Amino acid sequence: MNSYDLLVVGGGATGSGIALDAALRGLKVLLLEQNDFAEGTSSRSTKLAHGGVRYLEAAVKNLDKEQFDLVREGVKERYRLLHNAPHLSKKISLITPLYSWFEVPYIFAGLALYDLIAGRYSLGRSKIVSKKEIISSNPSVKKEGLKAGVSYFDGAFNDARMAIALLQSAKKEGAVVKNYYKVEAFIFDKNHKIVGVKAYDKISQKEEKFFAKVVINATGVFSDHIRKMADENVKNIIKPSSGIHIVIDKKYLPSKNGLMIPKTEDKRVLFILPYMGKCLVGTTDREAEVTEHPKVKESDIEYLLHHINSYFDLKITKKDILSSFCGLRPLVDLGLSGSCTSKLAREHIIEELDSGLITIAGGKWTTYRNMAEGLVDLCLKKECFKDMDRRCTTSEYKVVGSQSDLDSAKERLDAILKDKELSERLFLLYGDQALKVLEYEKELNNPHFLDEKYKILRAELLYAIDHEFVKKAEDFVYRRVCIGLIDENESRVLIENTKRLMDETD
Repeated sequence: MNSYDLLVVGGGATGSGIALDAALRGLKVLLLEQNDFAEGTSSRSTKLAHGGVRYLEAAVKNLDKEQFDLVREGVKERYRLLHNAPHLSKKISLITPLYSWFEVPYIFAGLALYDLIAGRYSLGRSKIVSKKEIISSNPSVKKEGLKAGVSYFDGAFNDARMAIALLQSAKKEGAVVKNYYKVEAFIFDKNHKIVGVKAYDKISQKEEKFFAKVVINATGVFSDHIRKMADENVKNIIKPSSGIHIVIDKKYLPSKNGLMIPKTEDKRVLFILPYMGKCLVGTTDREAEVTEHPKVKESDIEYLLHHINSYFDLKITKKDILSSFCGLRPLVDLGLSGSCTSKLAREHIIEELDSGLITIAGGKWTTYRNMAEGLVDLCLKKECFKDMDRRCTTSEYKVVGSQSDLDSAKERLDAILKDKELSERLFLLYGDQALKVLEYEKELNNPHFLDEKYKILRAELLYAIDHEFVKKAEDFVYRRVCIGLIDENESRVLIENTKRLMDETD
């Protein structure tokens, strides 16, 4: 019988973090995801590991301790993410160009407070930068009226790859993880307590039953749907917010720095960031309906173009957009925050229904680890786990890809490959596992490419099928090599080539 200690529904950031934490503490874990891992919100973020600059401003203005605590938790977890997945993450400098002398001390004071809250987890000090310095590193920025700017540090990371690294790590520690398994119903005992699930395998088109002592709902924007499967009378707690990003050529942001626009017309924070050799712009924030595959709206694209064109001398049009993607944020609304999703903080809740279903909802990528720790701590207090007394170890656990000496791995990779650009790309995606990728390539001096433009190796697909849970071509193109997120036209070519190879290797 398929019996487990913990069954996690949802294979995004939160679910992946829970699976790893629980497996490390000795629990028998199963994770089920209805589509590909991190297919939804968790691969469509702004790619920042951050404490939350806009929450800090709200905390100061409203003297809100909860907002302060969110920022404090965020900067601590930001540090841990960068420490535990160094091949997928890095420190990034962000510059805020300012066009009013009054704004300079105001923004600097806020970011200095951001540094102060971070304390020993700080990534570096904020500073005021001159107009000349800004133009030197960002020649496309709007020069008319520019007074000065403020630079500060945050973290950047590859969200889709991070989810895969967490799941690889969870599997290594004994967890079972399955994508394309849709939970369709709960199994109840005679006391109406949940003891398992009925799940449909979309690949084999078969239904299976899985049993567990505890079932966790970590499905993000789908949390209410799963909760209502357990109890149709529960009230909704999720208020989805739609956020879109666009990708444009790196000529608009040729430096390694990012830009942070602190206040749009509707008081949003806008980021313009380097990402995979391109320029990533986002994000919007609009109330949305829950859907598996949210679409980018023209009005949101126009919104982003309007605001970034206010800060660039080079005017950007829809023709300049290489790619766009939309994600739904699972904001928690307990009826206290009104109707505007931009005012909802990224805090999370843990709820247990009478049926035993435990839901964890809200939060953000940066705090996934802390959220998982709190949930597994709660589970271990249950009577069924009374003999277990294991402490959380994820604060220092390096994920797959960063578990050996990375400097040594990079040196070996460079020595094997003559192409330094290819070596760097492989290292940033796979870390020390890049050497395993190359084991699938028989002719290292003349490698086989699935895509010539981005130098995507045939070996990467073969490795991804064996070690990264790839079931469909889109899994590989969008969430393993991430080309689908940065170049829509080229991704179509890569998908066809990927499908062809997968058919040949079946």
